[in-house]
Amino acid sequence: MAYPHRPTPATVAWVLSTALLLQACGDATLLESSDPGAARSQATHPLTGGVGASEDILTQLQSVPGLTVVAEDPAPYPGTRFFRLSFEQPTDHRRPHGERFPLLMTLLHRSATAPMVLASTGYGADDFYYEEEPTRLLEANQLAVGHRFFTPSRPASSNWRHLNIWQSAHDSHRVVQALKPLYPQRWLHTGVSKGGMAAVYHRYFFPADVDATVAYVAPNSHGVTDARYVDFLDRVGDEPCRTRLRAFQREVLVRREEVLPLMEEWAATRGLTFQHLGMDRAFEFSVITGPFAMWQFGGARACALTPPPGAPAADLFWFLNGIAVTQGYSDADLKSIEPYYYQAATELGAFRAPTQHLSGLLRYPGQYTPAALVSFPITEPFNPGLMRRVEHWVHHRGGRMLFINGANDPWSTGAFTVRERNDSFRFDVPNGNHLANITKLPEAHRAVALERLFSWMDVSATPAQLQSRLDDAALAPPRIREPRFPL
Repeated sequence: MAYPHRPTPATVAWVLSTALLLQACGDATLLESSDPGAARSQATHPLTGGVGASEDILTQLQSVPGLTVVAEDPAPYPGTRFFRLSFEQPTDHRRPHGERFPLLMTLLHRSATAPMVLASTGYGADDFYYEEEPTRLLEANQLAVGHRFFTPSRPASSNWRHLNIWQSAHDSHRVVQALKPLYPQRWLHTGVSKGGMAAVYHRYFFPADVDATVAYVAPNSHGVTDARYVDFLDRVGDEPCRTRLRAFQREVLVRREEVLPLMEEWAATRGLTFQHLGMDRAFEFSVITGPFAMWQFGGARACALTPPPGAPAADLFWFLNGIAVTQGYSDADLKSIEPYYYQAATELGAFRAPTQHLSGLLRYPGQYTPAALVSFPITEPFNPGLMRRVEHWVHHRGGRMLFINGANDPWSTGAFTVRERNDSFRFDVPNGNHLANITKLPEAHRAVALERLFSWMDVSATPAQLQSRLDDAALAPPRIREPRFPL
């Protein structure tokens, strides 16, 4: 249902998620790195320095065992080349000669003399061009890699026990081993949210594979219903905002019989089904998790849009669908990111949302868990110690790691901690959300982050070159992989 003179729910979600995007970057400057890395021109150089340097990059890619060049698409920039790739991976790396499946990737090629950014999506592979922030800043090559079990990178056997961070880290390891001879300069692994988590896990299992890691808004949760997120949501923002959100949640649940038909009508017009959860349970889950989703991709300014008690039912659903995007609980959307929910239920963990103020209004109390969002029974128990071991390693031993978080992003509750003596850093964007990045950091922190990034990667740039790249990065549209709050 459309509402006159109001943006559609999809538009509301976009506005909330991009509210901070167009902020000016400030006057960031970075002197040329003290490391002896030579400055690179923006033009692509002939392929030099890698195996078979006299050969065309396409010929070299075609010679890599297990790698298929699916297509070469038009170059996104003059002097670059863009390839869609498929790389054969073992379903179980403990049995490398057993079943295999194709892991989809894309390659932005600039030059073998440029560094390589390995970009984990955490979800399915993109078949379109997108530059991650480190790629733009460093003017690097970029190898964007999808995640196992996300269609179509799923083994034919669909044995879900082979979906875990150990197997995924080995996927990344084999990719690095296969492509590093073609790109012998320094490598960096990056990713946003679940992609950032994948980059951290790869480094945990294979510390020497890459020279540095930049993880954006990558949490580390303790259990499938981590109570630390309740504490965060009880203090983020100011009290008037939190009070309005709580009142809104209660109002929607009290008037469930008025609002739910609007969701049913909206879903019918879009051909959405909710057979797995049922419409009523999907509705309740949206209400419970609405504030989390609002803070993840929006912020305090969204509070001004919160309908007060007594508002028309249409206004209540308009706002609920804008912050929570109820489509995320539809059968099609749940199926598309089912591997994430499986991982959350077995290894990654998830958040608990505050519900004490909704006492007596919930029909499905305690049912919002990752396992409830998966279409099959999960027989594997949650591994309670794995994330804590990763957390311990990052804090005590993780070197040349940079973590960027949004201070108002609920996922920052589980942010990793690091030690500067390990040459690792964590910076939070003040009032930032799940779209936090280096360009949005305060100037002092941004300067440190850039200096370490360029030093780690043995790259230098003049202040003018750097400012131009920062401007480009600040104007790049965010990559919002999924509605709502999956990582």
